[in-house]
Amino acid sequence: MKVTHLLGMGAFALLVAACTTNPITGRSSLQLANNSEILTMSAQEYKTTLSKGKLITGTADAKRVVNVGNRIKNAAERYYQSIGRSADLANYSWEFALLQSNELNAWCMPGGKVAVYTGILPVTKDDNGLAVVMGHEVSHALAGHGNERISQAMMAQYGGAILGGAISNAQWASVFQKVYPIGSQVALLKYGRGQESEADEMGLYLMSMAGYDPRAAIPFWNRMEAASSGARQPEFLSTHPSPDTRISDINKDLPKALEYYKAAGGKM
Repeated sequence: MKVTHLLGMGAFALLVAACTTNPITGRSSLQLANNSEILTMSAQEYKTTLSKGKLITGTADAKRVVNVGNRIKNAAERYYQSIGRSADLANYSWEFALLQSNELNAWCMPGGKVAVYTGILPVTKDDNGLAVVMGHEVSHALAGHGNERISQAMMAQYGGAILGGAISNAQWASVFQKVYPIGSQVALLKYGRGQESEADEMGLYLMSMAGYDPRAAIPFWNRMEAASSGARQPEFLSTHPSPDTRISDINKDLPKALEYYKAAGGKM
């Protein structure tokens, strides 16, 4: 009984140690996977995806994607530095790409590997709308949602073996490839609705810190809903909160977002 009790305490201690707190939203999540391995695999998958797609460079839209992405990245780095957590982003290697595709989509791999599809640009309309999208996607990476999803899959598949340290590198890699299908569109990754809601909130704050008007979020999401009305729902919206819930949450988060926006020099 004492041994069982000690094992239980050890497992509990490991789970507590693996809990990560989001410094912007305060949400805690279980992240058991090795971040360095995730970043390596993400970089490989990103390179493969870009090589198979039609990368747009040198155009005004491509430059906008890079500019908006860099402003959000810089805002995130300043914030993390201000709270003494710069180390969280130390291994990030940011990239921002525009891909030719009619899909209404965008995504960010762990480590800051971002892709925006041309199909979503008519819906974003301007830099503020683009910042809503990119802030949301960057937030998935910063919040460690990929690690969280991999950890959930590992716990479901291997259970207690993880706590005993009996999982091989090949098994970790296998789960990663199921969460981020190699040779497939990275957008197939499904986040939970709680993660999507967190990315909405965190993204709203990040775009505001970067000097983009967070009030653009509501009209953007309304345009997204209208653009997908009557058609197969795009992957970008497949696991997101309902439109009414999202708008309600954004309205709740707007006062704080506007404080960040004002501090960044935004016009009220």
